[in-house]
Amino acid sequence: MRTLVIGAGATGGYFGGRLLEAGEDVTFLVREKRAAQLAEHGLVIRSSFGDATLPNPPTVQAGDLRGTYDLILLSCKAYHLPQVIEDMAPAVGPDTAILPVLNGMRHLDLLDARFGAQRVLGGQCVIAATLDAQGVVRHLNQSHGVTFGERDGTRSERVERILASMSKAKFEPRLSTSVLQDMWDKWVFLASLASITCLMRAPVGDIMAAPGGEKATLQLLDDCRSVAEHNGHAPSDAVLARARGVLTEKGSALSASMMRDLEQGGQIEADHVVGDLLARSDASDALPMLRTAYAHLKAYEARRSRGK
Repeated sequence: MRTLVIGAGATGGYFGGRLLEAGEDVTFLVREKRAAQLAEHGLVIRSSFGDATLPNPPTVQAGDLRGTYDLILLSCKAYHLPQVIEDMAPAVGPDTAILPVLNGMRHLDLLDARFGAQRVLGGQCVIAATLDAQGVVRHLNQSHGVTFGERDGTRSERVERILASMSKAKFEPRLSTSVLQDMWDKWVFLASLASITCLMRAPVGDIMAAPGGEKATLQLLDDCRSVAEHNGHAPSDAVLARARGVLTEKGSALSASMMRDLEQGGQIEADHVVGDLLARSDASDALPMLRTAYAHLKAYEARRSRGK
């Protein structure tokens, strides 16, 4: 299976690197600076599941992209997606499967509009990883899974081929027949985590130590749950129980990557993760905490823009 991985950062570098390590035909679509770094030092992964150094991994830049691919693994930040769509367009053929592992749902609309819904799978990943100053992919936790599937729930030949390809690599692939529900379940959790940690500028444990912290967190979770329910994807009781447990764990150091981006003055996925959730809500729903969190994130973006 000929695979194009968009980017070689923390997520693309990890999953694409593991596929390359397993002998799969992988090329990374990267910018000039990252291409030079990979050519000089290789793609380096540091993980408790096994370190890897992959010398001179195959790379291509947008202007040099030729030929189509069987699979495109898409893992960029949401605010880069419009440009990425144009960059990757020459690689999309009639039989190309696009597997995005972005959070939320908005990217599906954009990809469908550009390439057709028949080419776009549902997908998500679970991993904590970062790209350090030396360009090393550092895997930070014990999760490294990719869930994917046809959005209509069928087990097609192409997703079976993707599963066979990924099953050779050192991560956990899962072929799902309910991938849209999986994506909504993750979105509800992530939007709750990002909203509360950004609002409070604190990890979960510190929020739980604050008066009213647990109540505010659970209200946010309920706001997000109600939007999912309105869209026909209400999380199960078991999914909600797990989310409550993680979001209210005393002493937890967990925070969202959006909070870290915000604290560093960086760009954030406010519209993709939180704003789009509100856009899909019932207009009559109050959603007090979710609306407050979105206003907070947009105020940050306005201040950042003014500062620049």
